[in-house]
Amino acid sequence: MAGDTIITVVGNLTADPELRYTQSGLAVANFTIASTPRTFDRASNEWKDGEALFLRASCWREFAEHVAGSLTKGSRVIAQGRLKQRSYDDRDGNKRTAIELEVDEIGPSLRYATAQVTRASGGGGGRGGSQGAVADEPWGQQSSGGNGGGNAGGQDVWNAPGSYNDETPF
Repeated sequence: MAGDTIITVVGNLTADPELRYTQSGLAVANFTIASTPRTFDRASNEWKDGEALFLRASCWREFAEHVAGSLTKGSRVIAQGRLKQRSYDDRDGNKRTAIELEVDEIGPSLRYATAQVTRASGGGGGRGGSQGAVADEPWGQQSSGGNGGGNAGGQDVWNAPGSYNDETPF
C-alpha cells in the first residue's frame, strides 16, 4: 500500500513461531527475529557483533500455518513486510508504543543452510492461488535417469522436443 514502510530483515528466530487462532478461527503466527550487525574491526583484525535488533513479527491465515510448520528457533530467515506502530496502555496504565513487522514474505536464508521446498496444496489465498505440486510445473520437472540429469532416452528434459527452450522465462 502507498505510504507503508516496507523493510527487509535478515536474522534468526529467537523461538519457534507461536501459532494461535482468533475467536473467528483466523490463524496468526507471532515470532521474533533477532538481527545482529557484524563489522570487521581492522585494528584488532576480527569480526565484532553490534547491537542486536529484536523485531516482533506476525503473519496471518494459511501463511501463518506455513510459517509455524516450516520455521523453528534459530532458523536464519529473510523477511519482508510492513512496519506497523501500535499504541497501548501497559498494566500500570502507562502509554506504550510498539513497532512490529507485518510479514508479507519470509523464507529460510540459504547462506549457511539448504532447504527443501514443498508447494502447499489447497487454499492459495495469495497472488495466483494454488497451482498444484512443484513437480507439475515445467521448472520443477525431474528426470529419471543418468548422471547428467537426462531422461531414460538420454535427452535432457529441459531441452526435450516440444518442451521448454531458451525462450522460457525463469
